[in-house]
Amino acid sequence: MKETKTVKAYVYKGFERFWHWMQSFLILFLALTGFEIHSSYSLMGFETAVDLHNKAAWAFIVLIVFAIFWHFTTGEWKQYLPTTQNLKAQAEFYIFGIFRNAPHPTKKTVISKLNPLQRLVYLGLKILIIPVMVVSGLFYMFYRYPQAGTIQSANIEKLETVALLHTLGAFLLIAFVIVHLYLITTGHTITSNLKAMITGWEELEADTDAEKENKKNEKEENNESK
Repeated sequence: MKETKTVKAYVYKGFERFWHWMQSFLILFLALTGFEIHSSYSLMGFETAVDLHNKAAWAFIVLIVFAIFWHFTTGEWKQYLPTTQNLKAQAEFYIFGIFRNAPHPTKKTVISKLNPLQRLVYLGLKILIIPVMVVSGLFYMFYRYPQAGTIQSANIEKLETVALLHTLGAFLLIAFVIVHLYLITTGHTITSNLKAMITGWEELEADTDAEKENKKNEKEENNESK
């Protein structure tokens, strides 16, 4: 069997790793406080949960603004452009092939980090689920409860709809995190993807474009460490 040549590439830049881990922490923290607000359990008390949930929500919005700026100024937004190429093969790999030790149908490079299925899921997350969560959360945060003597039914019904949308979005985000945790283990080794998101470096199949990009990124990483 021909041995596959690999190259150690600097795949994930400093801000990208910071943004990834901070986003993960905030999503989990928002879920923790959010479900306490819904009385799913009692851990820190309703008022404290509401206060911390609101503060974490503002931190999440600030992070989103910086992430959007970073994605567009670096061109990393192109990573999420959807494609149907190898889409079926990628789905079959996750469902069947991975359990038969089949080769990965999509070659990962520095300039193409996501496979077709990841592109669709992450794009949906960024342009649909997270915006719904942010908008519904802000509506919930700034909702003005009807005063005594005013008609309340319409306002309360609107609030209930917003609450349902926000809760549905929370369940979808939790489902995404669970699937994401599973996919972390599908790299070359069970911990390779996790290590890559901590250090930025990952072993990739040798690729001319990746090697060129790697040399450029080595200089950038050296500058970041200074």
